[in-house]
Amino acid sequence: MLLKPLGLQAKITWLAFSVVLISLVLGAVVLVGHYARSLEQEIGYRALAIARALSQMEEIQQNVGKPGGSEVIQPIAERTRLATNVEYIVVLDMNKIRYSHPLESYIGTTFGGGDEGPAFANHEYLSRAEGVLGPSIRAFVPVKTDEGLTQVGVVVVGVLTPTLRQILFDIRWEIGVSLLVGILAGFIGSVYLAKDIKKTLFNLEPWEIAQLLEERIAIFQALEDGIVAIDREHKITVFNEAARRLTGVSGDVIGKPILEVIPDSRLPKTAVTGEAVFNQERPIGKSVILTSRFPIKVKGEIVGAVSLFRDKTEVRRLAEELTGVKQFIEALRVQSHEYMNKLHTIAGLLQLKRYEEAMEYIFAVSEEQQELTTFLGRNIKDYSVAGLLLGKYSRAKELQIELVIDRRSRMSSWPEQGESAPLVIILGNLLENAMEAVADMPAERRKVYCSLREEQGILEIVIRDTGQGIPAAIRDRIFVQGFSTKGTQRGYGLALVRQAVLSCRGEIQVESIENQGTTFTVRLPVGTGGREP
Repeated sequence: MLLKPLGLQAKITWLAFSVVLISLVLGAVVLVGHYARSLEQEIGYRALAIARALSQMEEIQQNVGKPGGSEVIQPIAERTRLATNVEYIVVLDMNKIRYSHPLESYIGTTFGGGDEGPAFANHEYLSRAEGVLGPSIRAFVPVKTDEGLTQVGVVVVGVLTPTLRQILFDIRWEIGVSLLVGILAGFIGSVYLAKDIKKTLFNLEPWEIAQLLEERIAIFQALEDGIVAIDREHKITVFNEAARRLTGVSGDVIGKPILEVIPDSRLPKTAVTGEAVFNQERPIGKSVILTSRFPIKVKGEIVGAVSLFRDKTEVRRLAEELTGVKQFIEALRVQSHEYMNKLHTIAGLLQLKRYEEAMEYIFAVSEEQQELTTFLGRNIKDYSVAGLLLGKYSRAKELQIELVIDRRSRMSSWPEQGESAPLVIILGNLLENAMEAVADMPAERRKVYCSLREEQGILEIVIRDTGQGIPAAIRDRIFVQGFSTKGTQRGYGLALVRQAVLSCRGEIQVESIENQGTTFTVRLPVGTGGREP
């Protein structure tokens, strides 16, 4: 079973605790070493003082180097050793013969420590050496007579040095309590530090922070709106692709002062004043953009500013798509163009003095237009929908497309929202797509059928064309915004239709047979009754 990787808080806790623990151990080692050196120094000074005192005693000065001198010196040395708690006291004559020793068997033997040489040259000093009883600190002091003019021997006082185990045992409570308190304090501090850091990072793990950063960058780059953000030092922190396209800026600009990249930027002012600006028009090059600027606040403090902007032309186009204005403008243009052609025809007949033919043409045109207008006005109880159908009919005639509006069509109620805007979006886009589908077909196949039926609280809209049909491979994606087989800046119509249908709590179905045509069926719940035109 794979072990779960440690989280950020656990890693920080153990890292900080390990640093504290290592520091405590190293500190303890240093302190123990310092204590051992101090202890050795103290032992040495004590041994040196004892040796000096013995070297000044007349009994020792008078008997060292004399036959039978050990009988006087040994009792004195042993009494002093036991009284001062040293390991050994050895008195030597100038031939290095022992006159005292804790082990009497060594009396009369030659001293062979190897570090005694300077003492026989009238020097006193401390030495660390391995003696008979073990490692020790030894004090060497010359024994002199005749008021210190003649050296007759040497006094050696040895104190066994404690081992590391003995030292640790002697200070075990001090070391133990200190380490325990230090470890507890270090662990508690490590946990608190880790929690504080994790809280500062919003309780996120490093990989989560990296993922959020990648997602934020991807979102910013995917937006069609330009986004530029600066920090409190007015340096750029965000500059997405849409902003590059709209401003014409290239290269890496992150971290650069905003005024170096966009000299007339108002973002620094927003970052200073904290005042937001909405939908302000500003020229950039040959384009006009709509920009909004907002201060970035963290815990009530301004830490930067962000600007969102897009091309005003694009905003206007989307607004027309959403409101149906585009369809009405197109309908008016088509009607104007159509009536201009008819007026030119009538004027030509009059100039040719073909008055009867001119009258017949006028009556024919008037009758055809009046019949459709009367039908729509009587059966479609909404000016917007009726006007849209009339405009699309004229547009179809101009494109030499036969648009058949089912004379059984009826509409006297509206979707439950009580407005016709969704109907305009649905009808306008479906009819426009249908006419585009048959525009390149042979004359006998340039047909579009339109029907509006209202039965039992349901308004059914059917739009059928005789075009090439929709390939099965892409049929599931036609309602995705931006998807189109007709080039860039397309793919919004059917997405808007779907949104309008969903907003009315309706449904839309698509039936398509390749090389035969496509049928869109929309069913919308409508309220009872209607509005008189």
